[in-house]
Amino acid sequence: MRPSATPALRKRREGLTLLVVTAVEAERDAILAALRDRATLSTSGQVEVAQSGVGPAAAAAATSAALATGDYDLVISAGIGGGFEPIGVGAIAVAATIAFADLGADTDAGFVPMSALGFGTDRYDVPAQLAIELTDRTGGHLGTILTVATVTGTAERAHDLRGRFPDAVAEAMEGAGVAAAAALHGVPFAEVRAISNSVGPRDREAWRIPDALAALGRAVAAITNAPLEVR
Repeated sequence: MRPSATPALRKRREGLTLLVVTAVEAERDAILAALRDRATLSTSGQVEVAQSGVGPAAAAAATSAALATGDYDLVISAGIGGGFEPIGVGAIAVAATIAFADLGADTDAGFVPMSALGFGTDRYDVPAQLAIELTDRTGGHLGTILTVATVTGTAERAHDLRGRFPDAVAEAMEGAGVAAAAALHGVPFAEVRAISNSVGPRDREAWRIPDALAALGRAVAAITNAPLEVR
């Protein structure tokens, strides 16, 4: 039996224990730097930041391994990513839904997602109150964050994705992997992205990775500024 896309939420313990999963070292370090002065969090073990590697498979494997050996109340996939207009560089995107955008089949009639083929889940809904709370704390934009195995590099693909996901706010490569692992372990999940570039034609000179990393650190620090109600 496959796990539900939306996990059964655990009864909240006193002092929420949060696992933040990043893809790369720079994202992890930006978050740790933002949390460094937060002694109550860093010494109590309430927040743990793990680096999974790039892509949904690596993210799922690392998250599942962490959840199998630790006791967490919430998992957040956090990092930088591409933003869909009009969301600009340095802004924060928060997932109401995490969608594995290229898990499916190409057909003459267009792309068919895996769920429509009857072979599994490609959408993971974040608990609504949690998504709203994260949006409020970060000043972010709430919508669907897409997980892709191939980064968008053309206007044509960006247009196709926006057509299939009108409420898309960002694109990244790990969220669905983190969500799949969290659902398997029955742990609530979320995703937060700081925007480093626009989704579309690749223009490395327009990317603002340092700005996005700084925004990412501030966002996670804001999330951990007070206890979260995970329900």
